Amino acid sequence: MCGIAGWVDFDRNASGDAPTLEAMTETLTARGPDASGFWTGREAALGHRRLVVIDPAGGAQPMERTIHGRTAVIVYNGELYNMEDLRADLERVGYLPRTRSDTELVLLACLAWGERALEHLDGIFAFAVWDVDRRRLLMGRDRLGVKPLFYWQRGRKIVFASEMKAILAHPEVEPVVEADGLAEVLAMGPARTPGHGIFRRMHELRAGHLLTFGPDGARARPYWSLVSAPHEESAEETARHLEALFVSAVRRQMVSDVPLGAFLSGGLDSSAVSAVAARHAEETGRAPLPTFSVDFRGQSEHFRPTDFQTNLDAPWVDVMVRHLGTRHHRVELDTDGLVEALLPSLWGRDMPGMADVDTSLFLFCREIRRECTVALSGEAADEIFGGYPWCHRADGLSATTFPWNLRLADRLALIAPSVRQWIRGEEYVAARYDEALSEVPRLPGETGAARHIREILYLNISRFLANLLERKDRMSMMTSLEVRVPFCDHRLVEYVWNIPWEMKNAGGQAKGILREALAPWLPDGVRRRRKSPYPSTANPSYGQAMRRWLTEVMADPASPLHGVVDEAAVLRLSSLEGAMADLPWFGQLMGVPQMYAFLIQLDAWLRRYRVRLA
Repeated sequence: MCGIAGWVDFDRNASGDAPTLEAMTETLTARGPDASGFWTGREAALGHRRLVVIDPAGGAQPMERTIHGRTAVIVYNGELYNMEDLRADLERVGYLPRTRSDTELVLLACLAWGERALEHLDGIFAFAVWDVDRRRLLMGRDRLGVKPLFYWQRGRKIVFASEMKAILAHPEVEPVVEADGLAEVLAMGPARTPGHGIFRRMHELRAGHLLTFGPDGARARPYWSLVSAPHEESAEETARHLEALFVSAVRRQMVSDVPLGAFLSGGLDSSAVSAVAARHAEETGRAPLPTFSVDFRGQSEHFRPTDFQTNLDAPWVDVMVRHLGTRHHRVELDTDGLVEALLPSLWGRDMPGMADVDTSLFLFCREIRRECTVALSGEAADEIFGGYPWCHRADGLSATTFPWNLRLADRLALIAPSVRQWIRGEEYVAARYDEALSEVPRLPGETGAARHIREILYLNISRFLANLLERKDRMSMMTSLEVRVPFCDHRLVEYVWNIPWEMKNAGGQAKGILREALAPWLPDGVRRRRKSPYPSTANPSYGQAMRRWLTEVMADPASPLHGVVDEAAVLRLSSLEGAMADLPWFGQLMGVPQMYAFLIQLDAWLRRYRVRLA
């Protein structure tokens, strides 16, 4: 994977701004430790950091090509899974690649087909192509938003990058946060509304969208979206169709010229990915597949099951390793490591995040990177199949807000009254919720419970999954590890979207149809195992460490938290521990210790990013 950055300015010559381009690109070094490159013209500047995965010799960027009298330059972050088909299509229309690089294929596709090029791409990607002759920038992002892309625009200038920090490195971009940006952090966070860039004038190019920018301005539009249609296959036909789509997705995503492994938690989703990947590795002479699991010191001693975190992973990991014969690596983390990684994970994510869930993923990916450059993950299955508790619990089904954010009032009670009045968190979240529901692709004639669960599944895919993909991308790319997510294959997502809810839960179990589809691949115990999410530490030492740290932050008179939080409410936070134990304040895992961590990160974010509240 890689990091991209640059800008187009129709009012100022870009050729003299090499230090700015280098400074922006330097912030993305972890995304691409293997090489860097720069290109400047009169109106455009493009920078790139490269992580070599395909064609080490031929994939250097920025890449410039002149063909049929037109010159264009690309910076690209991603992987294509249909390279051979795309190469053949390009050759048929007279655009002949010179390398094995997927970067060149994307560039030629944009020259050949313009905006329609994105319809030809199958993979995870974010790119920017500057058409020198037509003075037009084309940016695109993959259908599910696995790879990130942000931009800042003012007048006839646009600045873009893989991460917000790179845009903030441009001297014209100020770290100003207005009311809606702070509402994103305090009320929506650690999620973020798709398209929102937190800082003034900063935006995210949404998943499945493209953007063009020329002297006449910017225009963003979707090139892909979910479409609702009746599902006409039987349950048995659906299971077999689903199996074929999934197996195809995993196998296609194993293309790599560097070592590849897989996450393996012993849960349904990662076990399925590992099972298909292990067999494909054996068939192609790459066995045994390296697999990796994460756990916490003292987890078995302190763990107590809840509706959200139902059981421990370790015994199920053992079952799958014996079943698959993979070369397995167990990573055990302790509280000291989680504490030390809290602020680095903030820097990776550019905003306060998911506490030990972020930090443990960062540390886990760092260990995987010692052996592999690419890893496969089971992310997205719960979103598309409705595996989350809020798809089945009464409180989630009856919610009139985002069902992973049911403790909004408790959270906002920690905010200073003047700030609460300024950001109007309840109103802001309600508006974003209504906005999300307005996007749902309705099925004509669908009413009642079926209509409502379609809404929840759309929220899962378009909002909650976006948060998890952002976390996975930032925490893995901090360690220069590329993570691929086969359940985000757009053909698979399109198909599952229209499977009726009662069929999705075949056999009376969440994700029942997926469990049926995986019968040839998994042991029955693993296939029937109840969902348990990516783990969060149960060791009380973590909460104690976060409480001590937050106390120190609040005792610092220079802390910017003093103007943002209600200090008395924060000091009483520990008394909420029992009240918030049964229902997390965000998602499935975020209890009071994680709220401590969130506030610590908020303090550090306000300081390090020199945030100015407008």
